Amino acid sequence: MAIKSVSALVLDGLAIFEFGVICEVFGIDRSADGVPNFDFKVCGPEPGQPVQTSVGATLTPEYGLDDLVGADLVAIPAIGGSDYLPEALKAVRAAAESGSIILTVCSGAFVAGAAGLLDGRACTTHWMHAEELARRFPTAKVDRNVLYVDDGDLITSAGTAAGIDACLHLVRREFGAEVTNKIARRMVVPPQRDGGQRQYIDQPIPVRCSESFAPHLDWILSNLDKPLTVATLARRVNMSTRTFARRFVEETGRTPMQWVTDQRVLYARRLLEETDLDIDRIADRCGFGTATLLRHHFRRIIGVTPSDYRRRFCCNEPEKRRRPKVFAETAVRA
Repeated sequence: MAIKSVSALVLDGLAIFEFGVICEVFGIDRSADGVPNFDFKVCGPEPGQPVQTSVGATLTPEYGLDDLVGADLVAIPAIGGSDYLPEALKAVRAAAESGSIILTVCSGAFVAGAAGLLDGRACTTHWMHAEELARRFPTAKVDRNVLYVDDGDLITSAGTAAGIDACLHLVRREFGAEVTNKIARRMVVPPQRDGGQRQYIDQPIPVRCSESFAPHLDWILSNLDKPLTVATLARRVNMSTRTFARRFVEETGRTPMQWVTDQRVLYARRLLEETDLDIDRIADRCGFGTATLLRHHFRRIIGVTPSDYRRRFCCNEPEKRRRPKVFAETAVRA
């Protein structure tokens, strides 16, 4: 079924950016560029009555909740709070039962959950809210790491930019790469990021680390290129290996080598963003020794290869080298 009609739900507590993402992808007439023009409706509790956004401004929907039912796609942006209007939940549920695809951005997943649409379904949300989503809806299969989850007629996404990824993924799924690339070029964003990519959550030194233990972690961070082992680290602080390992877990929540590997990957990520060092040099600087080992751990923790990460996030690469990569990727995928 090709998507022709899109209804966006707005309620009090609406997050403007996430709503804007939905409008940007589905609400703008780009038929002159060969992009299908969607019948786009903004639906609220009462037509013509403003809803309060999360930034103190108001937004006035032109349509009511009845216009959710029968739409090919119902898009739910991030909406704060947990006390959602029963009429809104009923309308979302009725739309899903009538065959609408439901797409949520960030905390919009909570609205879908309150409408009973996450039971037994794979889903995601912003990593800050994932634990709460799993707690509120215990039968939902919450993936805390990914950018978005496509579960057929239910698509859920993480925060902010991941909402763009989810919307473009749906366009690609329904209309193909050519249409998606045209929208992405107008938005000046990559045409596709895989949903399985991690949400790029930093893993800094825990704030609960004691003052007496913090210098040991600082030393490790300054010597990531050295061949670190639990035994050598324990000797350095005059502890037995067993005592050191136990104390380390108490302080950081990670085993010594898990923590060291995490920090090496984070350091590698920074070098990929800020330098033009080749992968072998980065692997050596970070203490992995070989590019193969760096690739293994980087992909396991970050979700993409070092080369893919650099292509998307490098801030230091000259513009003349970056632009052809963008267009080459677009051409191949088209």
